[in-house]
Amino acid sequence: MTDGFWWLLLWGTIAGLDLVSAGQVMVGRPLVAGTLAGVLAGDPAAGAMVGVTLELFALELLPVGGARYPDYGPAAVAGAATAAGVPGVLGLGPAVAVALVVGYLGERTVQIVRRGNSADARRNRVGLDAGDPACLRRVHLRGMLRDAIRALLVTVFGLALAEVVRRWLPLDLRGAVLVGTVAVGAAFAVAAAGALRLVGRGGGRAWLAAGLVIGAAWVMAR
Repeated sequence: MTDGFWWLLLWGTIAGLDLVSAGQVMVGRPLVAGTLAGVLAGDPAAGAMVGVTLELFALELLPVGGARYPDYGPAAVAGAATAAGVPGVLGLGPAVAVALVVGYLGERTVQIVRRGNSADARRNRVGLDAGDPACLRRVHLRGMLRDAIRALLVTVFGLALAEVVRRWLPLDLRGAVLVGTVAVGAAFAVAAAGALRLVGRGGGRAWLAAGLVIGAAWVMAR
């Protein structure tokens, strides 16, 4: 996994920043972050596979307002680094496990950054209330810097965890298949629960059922 480490570190930091502080152009979505991380790690298919699975987890929650949610950008990078180079789908289960640990750690660090930003705003309340452009700029830039450091550290932890799992996780073929099955099953269950909650009752569920039937028919026809 040492190949492309610095690029993965940079990409994980960018994906973490995209969550809130900079860009918000969706590069922090698991599918995008994981696929490009796979490219950087030399295994695009593994990165896309991890990204798709994490996307099912991410669909369960909308990252809006003050909601608490995992940071799936750096998590997808760590997951892709875990699965890169592992034949077929054998690396999917460990990769998703690593990604979820990193994602929920990222959630905790987001709360720390929010508290730091709130404290900074209180300390500079006079200048902010007065609309001082220099004060606004300083507070904003410090908030972005906090988030960049947060994303960097979460990515470092994720890549280190990925390396540990790749080197020392004692999984045979059967174990890898079972862990992968559990990971994919959990992802579908979480996505299904989120979809049912979002569509509500009545007509929404009917349209969801129709979409599932059409999708299944299309897959079978292929």
